[in-house]
Amino acid sequence: MSLLTARNITKRFPGVIALEDVSFDLQAGEIHALCGENGAGKSTLIKLISGIHPHGSYDGTLEMDGTESRFRGIADAGKAGIAVIYQELALVDAMSVAENIFLGREPRRFGLVDEARMHQEAAGLLQQFKVEIAPETPVSQLGVGQKQLVEIIKALGKQSKILILDEPTAALAEHETQVLLNILRDLRKRGISCLYISHRLEEVFAIADRITVLRDGKTVHTTATTQTSKSELIRHMVGREITELFPKGEQSNVRTGEPALSVDNLTVADAKGRVLLSHISFHVAPGEVLGIGGLMGAGRTELLMHLFGAWGVRICGEVKLGNKKLPPAPPAKTLRRGLALVSEERRRHGLVLDQSIGFNLSLSSLAHLSGFTLISQTREHDRNDHYFRRLGVKAPGLDSLVGKLSGGNQQKVVLGKVLMTDPQVVLLDEPTRGIDVGAKTEIYELINELTALGKAVVLVSSELPELMGMSDRILILHDGRIAGEFQRGATQEQLLAAAMGQSLVDR
Repeated sequence: MSLLTARNITKRFPGVIALEDVSFDLQAGEIHALCGENGAGKSTLIKLISGIHPHGSYDGTLEMDGTESRFRGIADAGKAGIAVIYQELALVDAMSVAENIFLGREPRRFGLVDEARMHQEAAGLLQQFKVEIAPETPVSQLGVGQKQLVEIIKALGKQSKILILDEPTAALAEHETQVLLNILRDLRKRGISCLYISHRLEEVFAIADRITVLRDGKTVHTTATTQTSKSELIRHMVGREITELFPKGEQSNVRTGEPALSVDNLTVADAKGRVLLSHISFHVAPGEVLGIGGLMGAGRTELLMHLFGAWGVRICGEVKLGNKKLPPAPPAKTLRRGLALVSEERRRHGLVLDQSIGFNLSLSSLAHLSGFTLISQTREHDRNDHYFRRLGVKAPGLDSLVGKLSGGNQQKVVLGKVLMTDPQVVLLDEPTRGIDVGAKTEIYELINELTALGKAVVLVSSELPELMGMSDRILILHDGRIAGEFQRGATQEQLLAAAMGQSLVDR
């Protein structure tokens, strides 16, 4: 008998059918992956299972252990043993690990919180699941990977039978990802079930027992992981064959002559005076994609943020945009000079979530849309509509709220906002993080369009296949320094060795 069963689930919103006749089941002690493009219905299904969309707001049935469950809210789902761990973690940084684990259900003695017992029980949970974090540690001092583990322990402390993990490794480094996957394997042995949502197919094939694919709100495929392949899974997800995952043509767009961007001996410190980037030198030619890799904390994001004027104190070094010096300047001024940044945190730094698509698209280029002091609404609409259609944003229209879009469509809006400024150099920080394979391919094609027009692109990515597939050259950072430069054709082993501060000769 299945632990959790969804039968013929249909969920409607005004003018939209988000889920249509969806069925799947989750066995006890199983890791079941849920895959699909952004907008396929995964988030809606999670919200339905976890009680955010209560019974009565959808058609079909949910069953736990063969009995229909009618969750009126999150609390009902929690009592039934269902816990959701979202990509954006729900921890209180000002509290300790123990306080977070028992938040809302603190052990009490004589009406007061029993601190000693709480820390003792938290330590027992952490030890039981082999998580080496002291219970008194403030959560603010933990890295993203450690916070993810605390969220899992918090859920397990509530005696949860089902963990739903939504893109749990999107912000994790490779070694943190492996720690998480090992813990999930241990939970499986203990009979705890996991519904695992991820766009990283390598992880899906490494961890999942079965896979269910959603497309356009419908269940299109369920199979044992051992009975399928990545190419078959992608075909089910997008409804077509993607024969070239990284559609970079063999003919290079790199142009000779003056570099579009030059960085010479750049050293940068943070606000506390700590040097985080040391003696960085590189150049990017017009039409070139320069990939930048390295482990988390190597300085990749800091480098892009500094070039854009959003972070750091320049100790020494020179940056040139074309043949003109680019001294440290606020982002608005840097953008006007022709250098644009697509931040890895699109929801925080790239979008105004409670505003429309049109509002967000034109936000960085209002000066180009103004006549004297007033914005030309006709010009603004025409430009917005052009990029809305060119980028293939899946939404009813320009008036749709950005916050309601899927991750892939939000990223398209961020890219459209940048393209409307007509930059000469585009800095892309993890541009495909947390989006589906179909949207990734569209973004790769857009990068190729930019380089064909002679734009220079700096691409930061944690995914080595993406760096290798889309870059003309690759720089690897380690501990704030350039640890290696590689031409197209370098191997993953070479790149990873440099990222870890080694060379293949050393090994």
